[in-house]
Amino acid sequence: MTPDSDIQPALRTHLRDARSSFSIGSFGAIAEFHRDPDEPLQIDEPASLTVATTRGALRVESHEGVMPLAYETLSRRADCWQQGVVFCLPKDDALSQSREVLTELGPDASAIRAADADGILFDMGLGARNIDFCVRTSDETLIRALREACGRSVLEPGNAVMGAIVAASPHRIAISRLGRAEVYQAIGREKTPEGPHTHVLPKFLRTGRTHSANIPVPRGWLPCLSLYPANPLFDALGRRRDFDAADHAQFQVLLERWALPAHREEKARLQEAVAAKRDPADYPLPKTRLGRTALRVAIRQLAQRGSANGNLADWQAAFDRPAS
Repeated sequence: MTPDSDIQPALRTHLRDARSSFSIGSFGAIAEFHRDPDEPLQIDEPASLTVATTRGALRVESHEGVMPLAYETLSRRADCWQQGVVFCLPKDDALSQSREVLTELGPDASAIRAADADGILFDMGLGARNIDFCVRTSDETLIRALREACGRSVLEPGNAVMGAIVAASPHRIAISRLGRAEVYQAIGREKTPEGPHTHVLPKFLRTGRTHSANIPVPRGWLPCLSLYPANPLFDALGRRRDFDAADHAQFQVLLERWALPAHREEKARLQEAVAAKRDPADYPLPKTRLGRTALRVAIRQLAQRGSANGNLADWQAAFDRPAS
């Protein structure tokens, strides 16, 4: 993918790890790939970085100039954090087709599974800058409905095609310059299904953003693929579990390699200050959002690791008190 020889081995490792998941998406339209540990898995190696189950599939494409960005963000839960790696390209290399109306693209010659290549692909026209979000179907009734709605926004008032899509649950496909994620299982109407799934959220799409403001993608870059290694505090279904020191340590390796320097430096500065039993009142608050997030994440991680420092509670009170 890039001269950085660490990227492909890391991706291969996590594609084989059922506790890791991936996504390709924009802010408001995303396809996520998850799998169970005992789920039958097809892996296309070493020819390509491709995995498939009966519920979904993922293919990672090669591209020069990829920037991997490991990050940690604050969780809504007062003592937790989230983590991930987003693979970015320079804006000019990352731009999608950005269609804004439903558009028929024809048979899907790039389908991950050969059996799906005859299905008709339609770009939903969601207007995202970094991905094309599509549906694929061989259902003649749905194909007719989609063709009748081509040239219009699927999100415009009075357009019934979105209801037809939800009712038929065709394959949903997110395509970026770094690959494609395909979701085969039915759209969840009442709740998000386990395993591969998609979200289309018009409210978020209208912001025109490509990612959450909590993920520190540098200006001039766009996210094209996301990796979520095992979180030391949550299982694959997002349920809280006891802190796993090994999972934490494994992600810190990625963080040391691929995080923004300011994040690593602030965490190291905080850990040194706590170890030296400094007074939090004498600690200068970071001036950037990235630094302030790193500070609070570092405090939470010290607490989870069972720091023996007697004044950690003072640091929590000074910098990481729950919102009232």
